[in-house]
Amino acid sequence: MESIVSGECNKGVVPIENSIEGSVGITLDSLAHKYDLNIVGEIVLPINQNLIVNPGTSLDDIDDVYSHAQAIAQCQDFISSNNIQPHYAVSTARAAKGIIGHKSKAAIGNAKSAELYGLEILKANIQDVSNNETRFVVLSTQDTEPTGRDKTSIIFSIYEDRPGMLYKILGIFEREHINLTKIESRPSKEGLGKYIFFADFNGHQKDETIKGIIKEIDDNTYFLKVLGSYPEF
Repeated sequence: MESIVSGECNKGVVPIENSIEGSVGITLDSLAHKYDLNIVGEIVLPINQNLIVNPGTSLDDIDDVYSHAQAIAQCQDFISSNNIQPHYAVSTARAAKGIIGHKSKAAIGNAKSAELYGLEILKANIQDVSNNETRFVVLSTQDTEPTGRDKTSIIFSIYEDRPGMLYKILGIFEREHINLTKIESRPSKEGLGKYIFFADFNGHQKDETIKGIIKEIDDNTYFLKVLGSYPEF
């Protein structure tokens, strides 16, 4: 995200939701609190996690395994059944790079990481659930134009001293016959029991109906941020 803001990259792709572990908290928190970027697209990809090792390594040699927190969580059954100690890394690629030359260490990641660093896949498809998919979003500093099959993502916070406010916000979508495809809460980082809400719904922010919905939500919340409108996957 920093590379997009600085102008080093025109666009970036980050994971936002996994079918096993749910939302990627660091992505949501960064979009909410740290970066003003627009979601301009989404990609859903099947995820196959592999046990990556140095050439000649056997399963008995391995004491520790390294990977991103999401990948570790997706492979809990394999890790625990083989009595391997998990460790978090900032990314699966960084984990693979970090085990080079250490036969007692393994990494969890995709086949490309093994190929990139001259490593081997000892066990393939070690994720707990076979239909493991991750939704990625494409980020940019630019906006998109409506395509007729769009989705909009927003973040908002409600007034905590007004009972029924979340119910009122959700009622706006029902009244306007707009499909709310996802809503979830995250800690606002402003104190225990304080939350922000992430919502995805059908339509583009430049559509007249969606403009009205966004304005009404803005009038009834103390914080609203439109993350972007983009073609549905």
